[in-house]
Amino acid sequence: MTQSLQIFIEYKIKKETINEYEQVMKEILQELPLYEASNIEWFVASDQPYLYVEMFEVPTTSHYHVLKKLRQSEDHRLFGKIIPMVEGGASAIHCWAFERKKQGDQS
Repeated sequence: MTQSLQIFIEYKIKKETINEYEQVMKEILQELPLYEASNIEWFVASDQPYLYVEMFEVPTTSHYHVLKKLRQSEDHRLFGKIIPMVEGGASAIHCWAFERKKQGDQS
């Protein structure tokens, strides 16, 4: 059985767009489950102004690659809305996938 992946998406929002960004994120958080994302969490850094992190799980590597591409796409009807609000644009939306390690795993 394929292990689910923990996804981290990190980016910095332009100060003047924070309110608009947070409104769009409410829609994005509702949309992510349509891509089989689960355990969705959203954070703002307490020590780095305007830095946001999203964390969620997806069932496969394929889900991760699709979501990463869509989240960095200016053409997506919803995800593309935040790209103009991100410092540095689409290339500054950083995405990582992690596999959960079990205690005692050496490999």
